[in-house]
Amino acid sequence: MILKRIEELANKEGITIAALEKKLGFGNGTIRGWKDSSPTVEKLKKVADYFKMPMEYFLEEKEQKEVI
Repeated sequence: MILKRIEELANKEGITIAALEKKLGFGNGTIRGWKDSSPTVEKLKKVADYFKMPMEYFLEEKEQKEVI
């Protein structure tokens, strides 16, 4: 779920996952690795801050629906 949400936000921003990793100072493949493991709190916070989203957005199990 975390990776899916990051991919969605990256697509909206027009940035690749590789470019995001580089911008945040992560190693190549770090974010893609979150498909099978959990990120550290520090790394998830960097991603959340980059997208200006609360960390909870990435951790919630339910799909987010846009508020109209």
